[in-house]
Amino acid sequence: MTEAEVILVGAGPIGLELAVCLKHAGSDYVQLDAGQVGQTITWYPRQTRFFSGPDRIAIAGVPLNTVNQEKATGEEYLAYLRGVVQQFDLKVRTYEKVTRATHGVDGFEVQTPKDTYRGRHLVLAIGDMHAPRRLAIPGEDLPHVSHYFDEPHRYFQKRLLIVGGKNSAVEAAIRCARAGADVTLSYRKQHFDAGSVKYWLLPELESLIKTGRVTYHPRTTPVEIAEGRAVLGSVDDSTRSELAADFVLLLTGYLQDKTLFEQLGVELEGANASPVLEKETMQTSVPGLYVAGTAVAGTQERFRLFIENSHPHVTRIVRAITGQTPPPQLVNDAASRYNLAES
Repeated sequence: MTEAEVILVGAGPIGLELAVCLKHAGSDYVQLDAGQVGQTITWYPRQTRFFSGPDRIAIAGVPLNTVNQEKATGEEYLAYLRGVVQQFDLKVRTYEKVTRATHGVDGFEVQTPKDTYRGRHLVLAIGDMHAPRRLAIPGEDLPHVSHYFDEPHRYFQKRLLIVGGKNSAVEAAIRCARAGADVTLSYRKQHFDAGSVKYWLLPELESLIKTGRVTYHPRTTPVEIAEGRAVLGSVDDSTRSELAADFVLLLTGYLQDKTLFEQLGVELEGANASPVLEKETMQTSVPGLYVAGTAVAGTQERFRLFIENSHPHVTRIVRAITGQTPPPQLVNDAASRYNLAES
């Protein structure tokens, strides 16, 4: 049994910024993560660049500098996060997945396979992308089908079907076409949403489609996948078409795991099933339980909450728990400097 004043679950960027500020305030806290520091970022395709500039995703007052002064890649950002952990000597208990959380009159009890933790306050900075949005179609679990895109080389001179129309699918289509794959893109809508795709990617994809380097099937969705082939169905009628496919990437989005919210009795609302919060403190309907970062948004259908506009959560939570306002140099003020919408 380990006891602490604050149990902090999650070691992504906002979780780490929270840890720095809690440590500065002298708070007795323990930090857990189901994976490694910045775990979700390790799922990004290799050399993928952030949508946000380095100054917006920097944390804890530590500048994020890239070699070419461009937006950081996932690899650069993970190296940066490791440096922050080392600089502030943060003690993150990685690879400790919380399997159960309860609360009572004395606070919270959190269980992992390695230990049981008790604390007066619990902060969930668990993110919002825990599992792929499955299509529940035949063949979805075949070995040549994946919900994650890692790198394009494996698809060289292979017939690749990509399903989806947002950032991940668009970027995968472009990079794999550049790498010599025969790319087909299926999307349930007619046109791509400029608000859901990095602005520098959309014109390139549209050019690849126009020149025939990417074959586009709008207003379709896969209904069956088999070895070497896939069947697309129209979203408008019963029309179906079969095409050859050596590999299939189902990049249809990701879901937030609501398990901890449900175990703790957190009130959820809206289509995203996001936690109901007091904005000034980020406290949920359960006294002493706070949520920070993109976890605040629930499962985002249309992304509006990112690292860059989650920094204010840190100040609100630290102030609510410790009564101290973190010094400005420890919390990125990107939201106010760039007039970003806060949540």
